[in-house]
Amino acid sequence: MTAFEPSRPAFIDSSTDLSEARALVIDGNPQSRSTLVAQLRQFGMGTVTQCPRLVDARRKLEIGSFDVVICEHYFERELISGQDLLDDLRRNHLLPFYTVFIIISSEASYSRVAEAAESALDAYLIKPFKASALAERIFLARLRKNTLQDIFSAIDAQDYDRATLLCQDRFESRGLYWLYAARIGAELLLRAGRISEAQKLYEAVVEAKTLPWARLGVARTQLDSGYPLRAATTLELLIQADPTYADAYDLMGRAQFEQGNFENALSTYQMATRLTPSSVKRLLKHGILAYYTGERAVGVELLDRATRIGLDSKLFDPQAIVLLAFARLANEDGRGLQRCEDQLTRLLKREPDSARLQRLLDVVVALQLLREHQIARVLEEVRRLAKAIREPDFDFEAACNLLALMAQLANSSIQLYEVDAAVDTMGLRFCTSRALTELLAFAAAERPEFAERIRTAHTQVLKMSEQAMAMSLKGDPRGTVTTLLEHATSTLNGKLIESAHQVLQRHGERIEGRVELDHQVQALRVRYRSNDVHMGLGEQVSSGVSASGVALPAGYRPPSTEGLLSRTGAA
Repeated sequence: MTAFEPSRPAFIDSSTDLSEARALVIDGNPQSRSTLVAQLRQFGMGTVTQCPRLVDARRKLEIGSFDVVICEHYFERELISGQDLLDDLRRNHLLPFYTVFIIISSEASYSRVAEAAESALDAYLIKPFKASALAERIFLARLRKNTLQDIFSAIDAQDYDRATLLCQDRFESRGLYWLYAARIGAELLLRAGRISEAQKLYEAVVEAKTLPWARLGVARTQLDSGYPLRAATTLELLIQADPTYADAYDLMGRAQFEQGNFENALSTYQMATRLTPSSVKRLLKHGILAYYTGERAVGVELLDRATRIGLDSKLFDPQAIVLLAFARLANEDGRGLQRCEDQLTRLLKREPDSARLQRLLDVVVALQLLREHQIARVLEEVRRLAKAIREPDFDFEAACNLLALMAQLANSSIQLYEVDAAVDTMGLRFCTSRALTELLAFAAAERPEFAERIRTAHTQVLKMSEQAMAMSLKGDPRGTVTTLLEHATSTLNGKLIESAHQVLQRHGERIEGRVELDHQVQALRVRYRSNDVHMGLGEQVSSGVSASGVALPAGYRPPSTEGLLSRTGAA
């Protein structure tokens, strides 16, 4: 046994052998980094890689895999901390389950920071510490991961039902790590759309042992069930108990956004970015909402900061570059606009098959052409983009960008005779809630008449829905479904599609020809993704880690979504 190697606790399994393991040490201090590397090698670690900067470490973690990561909390010359890096990795599924993540810090008060990262942080150590303490943290963390390996093997095999049952069994039997298993199980239930079951599990955890993440989970289920006011009440109590709980502000902002309360949502997102000023995702959603709701200067500043920090990160949303391009055009900043085009071109070279990146670049190129007064080419490009409005891949984000581009054309006194019809078509398709209607109107704000047409389209959608639902109240649910289907087919509106689905679910036994109607409704739901019920500004409910979400392993493959504004479903 070497001077660094501790005696292993008797209950540590032989599977904690480190000879095949890979470790990453992230520390800006060369002496401290060298000591940690030496200690890991003395423990028997197979491969040890080291990084002096967080920006380099982020790239390594996004493209590679490590069994153990040891990261300093504070970096003198960096915009972010080790905690910020961990938070972004956790929230965006870039930290596999098997990776042991340990943060070291000289701050005696770090325990509060560690609490906020409990879903992904395996341990923290206060300097100075003994090598034996580090080894024990690594072995214990690997024990937890090995203990729950059956759960995550099921997830890797995409057998989510079995994984959920294993979690519930461990919770009910109070087996080793039962609370962590409950958290994983509730997350799986929530993402599978089994919201009421997830809520029961979260509430059971609260009853057994009150924990902030469980209360936050209850709020998530309330929000996903369509009760934003209930979620807000739950979150208010949680924030009162802990005003520094950034995840709670994330979820509160989403609840306020879905109610159309943009002013309060902005204040809430501002608190989240204040608590975590270098979180790429929080900067993006705060910046995008600020930009669209009229606080352009604030939005541009936040999006600029997110771009500087995260342009090369998988966490970055390139929609930010498009909004910055509109701002550069408005400020007659030709160099800035060219930089936006160059940045998107660079991202597209990295992902040449990305239809979304190509679509975003097309918008920025059109803005560049507009600045250069190449009017014929601009009109040609806008007409080409408008031809895709009814295509399944044309999403809410694309609608916002096209509306903003058309508004710029109109402001330049360029006549596009078919513009009113295009605006109406986008309004009828994407006005699925008051919140999304206002966001579309904000995108077209340069031309008030466009914004008014969007709001008129929302009124039309509401009228279609109300008239159809009135037939059900009069005892004709089949008439309701057929009428909703007719309107849904003509408008492609997600709210109308989902309303038809809900009526079929509620009154199916009384509806003649139910099977055929159901086939038609399901075809629309799949083709136009109308069951993606929340458009998020960074709250990627189905695919990413939402507030309170636990980090699942690389094998978890949820439905994919693109971007902060790309969802089109009925909210």
